[in-house]
Amino acid sequence: MMRRNQWLAAPLGAATAAALLSGCGSQDGSAAGSGKGVVMGISDKVKSTDPASGYDPGSWLLFNNVFQSLLTFPKGGTTPEPDAAQTCGFEGADSKVYKCVLRAGLKFSNGDSLTSKDVKFSFERTLKINDANGPAVMLSSIAGIETPDEKTVVFRLKTSDATFPSKIAAGAGAIVDHTQYPADKLRTDGKAIGSGVYKLDSISDKSANFSVNDSYSGKAKPKNTGVTMKFFNDDQAALKKVLESGDVDFAFRGLAAKDIATLAHNTGEQKVEVVQGTGAEVQHLVFNMNDPVAGKLPVRKAIAYLVDREAIIKEVYDGTATSLYSVVPAGIASHNTAFFDRYGGSPQVEKAKSVLRAANLTNKVKLTLNSTPTRYGPATDQELQLIAKQLNESGLFDVDVKSVEFEQYEKDIEAGKYGVYVKGWVPDYPDADNFTQPFFGPDNVLHNNYDNKEISGTIIPSTSAKSDRTAATTDFTRLQDIVADEIPLLPLWQGKQYAVTRQNVTGLQWSLDASTVFRFWEISKG
Repeated sequence: MMRRNQWLAAPLGAATAAALLSGCGSQDGSAAGSGKGVVMGISDKVKSTDPASGYDPGSWLLFNNVFQSLLTFPKGGTTPEPDAAQTCGFEGADSKVYKCVLRAGLKFSNGDSLTSKDVKFSFERTLKINDANGPAVMLSSIAGIETPDEKTVVFRLKTSDATFPSKIAAGAGAIVDHTQYPADKLRTDGKAIGSGVYKLDSISDKSANFSVNDSYSGKAKPKNTGVTMKFFNDDQAALKKVLESGDVDFAFRGLAAKDIATLAHNTGEQKVEVVQGTGAEVQHLVFNMNDPVAGKLPVRKAIAYLVDREAIIKEVYDGTATSLYSVVPAGIASHNTAFFDRYGGSPQVEKAKSVLRAANLTNKVKLTLNSTPTRYGPATDQELQLIAKQLNESGLFDVDVKSVEFEQYEKDIEAGKYGVYVKGWVPDYPDADNFTQPFFGPDNVLHNNYDNKEISGTIIPSTSAKSDRTAATTDFTRLQDIVADEIPLLPLWQGKQYAVTRQNVTGLQWSLDASTVFRFWEISKG
């Protein structure tokens, strides 16, 4: 279940940041909008305006504002609530039948009514097109969709999938007008017809313009009259310059860590403010379990005892991340600190030495840490060089670092050429499942030859069947403890989220949390 999360992480600073809405249950939204228009600067492009494709941050930002889904996440929350639907819920105890009833009066921005036919069409279309850069993989549990009347949609799932509501609560569940989109191919004219709070007026390589959708029906009350996105294509210096000059009202995604840190410490002298939120973006050091060196548990344990996360965050990322001690990050239900509990929060050379000597590993352990600056940002190379330094200074390792471009990097990982490599992850939805199933389930994305039968055969199927997510906590705790004991990967950091604004812009705090949905309508400009 991967999209933009396809290993995109580098804390805001090195190259990125990530980001949500309020449930819609009654037709009390203010379609006209209020206040002024706002201009945002962003490092990403919008790669697609068609929700059957575009599995990237920029595209999903557009989807979350132009299209409605059956469900959405309330601001600050991680439990989906009704949006285009009036009610949704599982029928039966096995989490295999999911039924939604639409609210009355829903319309697309072109005035067409939104019915269950459009919902069925939208999901079946995404699955049929199955675009390599689209969210079809998130919908793979769907066996069939029934529409007994214009307001009712029934999803029949192939297997128990308690996370189905979370999967369809954002871009993957975007509803399109069945009369405006081809059923078997992508729309390529750059236009978008949705029923969300905003409509897309125009888009180019340099900018996209949105205005409030007069046909929108829901709870959201737009606090602006429109939004302009300006694209800076990873040009950090240019983005900082236009923010300081006032050519954009706020910057989201793409400022350098050092710039964020400087602005955060000098807000009294600047005409800008730094807004900080929580994030669920993570990065791990991954071990190939078939590697003759990294495949040895004592070697992995020694590394776990020696890596100094706090030094990485301070020296490489300027405080724009926090230490991560489990595969489920803080802020996500079921998070624990399994790695801290076992290996501590600071380097322990004697314990590392002891575990190696007990395995008769008396010579320095030779390893190569593999990196790529392309996908995760240039700071990733600096990070691995610092880890290599930490390991070498213990006197127990002889480590070097190799960096290649992302395309070659991914090929080499799949071919099993690397013993140790770095991976980053931005979640599709804020549930522990999205930080575990993709890593440890069938056909996992790590490609590190790790297969724990208790995790893949018992724990993951068990958590998938529990629609009450609190009931899955015991299983997720057990999973995290197993991973900390066997160390197929070493969690390194969890990113913070930032937006940097002119002092007359408010509301951005409602788009900086773990749900990864950015809400235009909460932003206002004085």
